[in-house]
Amino acid sequence: MKLSVIIVSYNVEAFLTQCLISVDRAIRNFSDQTPNSPLDTSSIEVFVVDNISVDGTCQMVKERFPWVQLIENSDNVGFSKANNQALKLSEGEYVLLLNPDTVVQEDTFSQCISFSDNNPR
Repeated sequence: MKLSVIIVSYNVEAFLTQCLISVDRAIRNFSDQTPNSPLDTSSIEVFVVDNISVDGTCQMVKERFPWVQLIENSDNVGFSKANNQALKLSEGEYVLLLNPDTVVQEDTFSQCISFSDNNPR
């Protein structure tokens, strides 16, 4: 696994939807996949840790992004603890903590990983 992406959410369904759409595109660009093919997540894994949202966030993730590993907390454990929950499960050589209101460019993952691989210091 090359990259683990971790997103903590709390009542941000609309923002998270846009974020995950952009993450999907960045993964496809990294893997050279066609837009309508099933998403190959063998190189990049994505976690969403939800802090007990009441706006339908978890249902949206399950329905629209089944490739996301969703952790549904029964309490709001806060940002740091939620990140640590996914960090314990992550298998990526690199880890990206991504805010749910962020939209990444299609080449973000490939550019960052390429730079990091070529500049180990």
